[in-house]
Amino acid sequence: MKEQVEEALKKVRPMLQRDGGDIELVSVDASGVVKVRLKGACGSCPMSTMTMKMGVEKMLKEQIPAVKEVVQVA
Repeated sequence: MKEQVEEALKKVRPMLQRDGGDIELVSVDASGVVKVRLKGACGSCPMSTMTMKMGVEKMLKEQIPAVKEVVQVA
């Protein structure tokens, strides 16, 4: 599943990079929890929680049904 998540993140990465940020996959566990780190401008943006839940998590769940949650780590 990790490879699937990496491929899906490639689709959202350009959007984040346009705003001066990026996303890094930290881990994917067997229960479907994906841990990511927002970098650059996205790491300190007050809208980062919304970006995670309404953008990244929604997209990953649609493309990979095994994903249950996306968690941002520092």
